[in-house]
Amino acid sequence: MAEIRVFPLSCAVQSYSWGKLGPESEVAKLLASSDPLVQIQPDRRYAELWMGAHPRGDAIIRDNRIPQKTLGRWIADNPACLGAKVKDAFQGRLPFLFKVLSVNTALSIQAHPNKELAAKLHAQFPEHYPDANHKPEMAIALTPFEGLCGFRPVEEIVSFLQSVPELRALIGEVAAEQLERSGSDDPRGVSAALRVCFTRLMKSEKKFFVDQLNMLVKRISQEAAEGKDTSGSNGDLLLRLHSQYPGDIGCFTIYFLNLVRLEPGEAMFLGANEPHAYLHGDCVECMACSDNTVRAGLTPKFIDVLTLCEMLNYTPAPSSSKIFPAAQSQLDPSVYLYDPPVPDFAIMRIEIPPSIKLYLVSAMDSASILLVIQGTAMGTSTAAASEMTLRRGSVLFISANESISLHLSSPDGMLLFRACCLL
Repeated sequence: MAEIRVFPLSCAVQSYSWGKLGPESEVAKLLASSDPLVQIQPDRRYAELWMGAHPRGDAIIRDNRIPQKTLGRWIADNPACLGAKVKDAFQGRLPFLFKVLSVNTALSIQAHPNKELAAKLHAQFPEHYPDANHKPEMAIALTPFEGLCGFRPVEEIVSFLQSVPELRALIGEVAAEQLERSGSDDPRGVSAALRVCFTRLMKSEKKFFVDQLNMLVKRISQEAAEGKDTSGSNGDLLLRLHSQYPGDIGCFTIYFLNLVRLEPGEAMFLGANEPHAYLHGDCVECMACSDNTVRAGLTPKFIDVLTLCEMLNYTPAPSSSKIFPAAQSQLDPSVYLYDPPVPDFAIMRIEIPPSIKLYLVSAMDSASILLVIQGTAMGTSTAAASEMTLRRGSVLFISANESISLHLSSPDGMLLFRACCLL
């Protein structure tokens, strides 16, 4: 019998407090449609679906002719499946973790370290930083998606400093004036002033910032009740975050960080040291295979304010610059490629129109993971032992240099996402 190199996966679900409940969660919906035997619990938060070989959520192989039970074990025994370049560059490991996220309440204000800092943090505090790898990541919206990402243009921050006295009180007059005076002709001066302001905010004494936050929330609530426009104080978002994390310093970061709204198919890329927090919606996400996160607010978890404030990229930029473009493939008009400036991963969005009934998922010199978001098909491959039924929620592992023929049976075409490594 020929060796099986293309096979379906059953993937790990992670429940976190910020996830969407049962039937509202895209993660749960994908799970339920991929496996009719799965019972969705209405009171469980289905936050993340992990598609990959991470030790905390190694995918289970759904083909009983394969002796290895998990993807991680199978790759360890068959490293050539990664593709020659990927295998050598990443020491025989799958370099990415592919996910679906269903976000109900905000995730923590966080950033991910670069490789140099990751190695240092892991050596010093292994209990908080579990590995020595960097963790760049990309999110592509499945439903309208909101997140905070990167520092706002300075004029927006200055405008908030002038219209939100509680924010100005926390930062202090000297630091606020320094930012107001910093000129756009001196980007290093702007970054330095921004660093001072943000660090002063994040290191505020707890009692002081809780008092200021309560005053701010009370003022905005009264203004909103009187029908006044609170957008000059970012009122709607402040009240929303405060209801989720009352008394949390992270509520003030909305005055420093861009609010980025993505429509389905739009993406944002989060490089090393980029401050961010997902707020609401469903997305597919791909990242380097790491768990390193430096947090500083909107979370009950371990926070490391000093490290975060030291490591951040303090370059202001408009929210529009945070949307990462997809490039339509020259070879296959159904494929849109999101190729971030890191070697660890890339993502393809594959939109097969209803007019196409036979589609080839092409071979590439990298292992890949394929996720079906909508549509149904029978999949055949010389590297699969038998036909595979693909439906919403199906996940396939495809070894390097293998292709799959899809015989579409859905009237509306298909939407697929494919994570891979393009070296």
